[in-house]
Amino acid sequence: MLKIDRITSNPNVMNGKACIRGLRITVSLVLNLIANGMQKAEIIDEYPHLEPEDIDQCLQYEDYHL
Repeated sequence: MLKIDRITSNPNVMNGKACIRGLRITVSLVLNLIANGMQKAEIIDEYPHLEPEDIDQCLQYEDYHL
């Protein structure tokens, strides 16, 4: 079974969009960055609050919610 414990959704944060650990960084933002060619290390440099596991779970979350 898929373990998604870093993705949260709160109606008071980013209008309920799926976010990473309650931060105001949405799953869709991370997926868009990846789709546009950014590497995991580049994303972490740009958003230092993120951890590699956060990005991995964004990818898992995308697969799970398709």
